Amino acid sequence: MNTSTPIGKNSESQVLHKFKSSHTQEIQEIAQRLAQITNLSEETVKPHLDAMLEQLVRSKVECPFYEIATSDEWVKAFREWADSHRKDTPLLSDYAVSRAGIYEEDEEI
Repeated sequence: MNTSTPIGKNSESQVLHKFKSSHTQEIQEIAQRLAQITNLSEETVKPHLDAMLEQLVRSKVECPFYEIATSDEWVKAFREWADSHRKDTPLLSDYAVSRAGIYEEDEEI
């Protein structure tokens, strides 16, 4: 069962904006290098670089399953989890699940 799911567009753009603002100088240097390598202007290279950064952020940033799953997704995930267990495990006896069986050590003290 996958417990992480890609985050929504709004959170993704916030992460991308934060990343860009904290790495402005490095991104500018990369854009300049790409412009030199490709013999294109920085204005032409910049949208491609932005798209690449957005794709990288999208592939790396994830939210936990429990934060964004719908009720149906929870039910499906729970059933998959339950079905993933062995079916031939012996059942516990009535005594083993009784109060006396569970708290047997407390009675001896």
